[in-house]
Amino acid sequence: MPTEKEVYEGHADQYERLILREDHENNIPAAINQIKKIKDADIIELGAGTGRVTRLLSNEARSVRASDLSLHMLTTARDVLAQQNASNTIICVADMRHTPYTDNCTDLIIAGWSFCYLAVWGEEKWKDELLAGLNEAQRLLRPGGVMMMLENYGTGFETPAPPPHLDSYFAFLKENGFKDTWFRSDYAFQSLEEALALSGFFFGEEMAEKVKHNRWTRLPECTGLLWKEY
Repeated sequence: MPTEKEVYEGHADQYERLILREDHENNIPAAINQIKKIKDADIIELGAGTGRVTRLLSNEARSVRASDLSLHMLTTARDVLAQQNASNTIICVADMRHTPYTDNCTDLIIAGWSFCYLAVWGEEKWKDELLAGLNEAQRLLRPGGVMMMLENYGTGFETPAPPPHLDSYFAFLKENGFKDTWFRSDYAFQSLEEALALSGFFFGEEMAEKVKHNRWTRLPECTGLLWKEY
């Protein structure tokens, strides 16, 4: 099992196979729209990866500017978006704490399963790293704009069970005025063999054993949505 950093630096193909099985009921866009309408909005996406959220946003948004630190992941996103003919979407390599965009240029900023890494990889300066990300978001948003994060509230669980190592991160966001809700984003695999291979690849042997024990081809998952209006 590669580390998360190793996945983002060199395993985009397998990661893309995994996310194609996620949220098979298409709950992600519905959850976003309950907070801020995607249609005709200018959107900046931070930590876009292979474009798992980008491809959903580009269907309805006026414009999408998607960035990530990993050129490796964005290469897959570029190919996916080209197949989708997403002419309203541009991608670039950028740090979410220092983006190349102008002030007050967007209605919605969304970071899918990525903003948490400012804390996870920030070590003793994790609060400073998060504040840098939040300050950048505030710079980019128009009045009334929304900052939104999608985060893991528990893979392999039918009700929220956020990973304990993210407890401080979630508490920090709530202390800084973020509200939260959650929804199911279950994976639907084509076979048990695929479920074992892909769940083990990203979530580890313990998850693969859980999948095997339960003979899951549908792996339950809870996703948290945290947001704040500026």
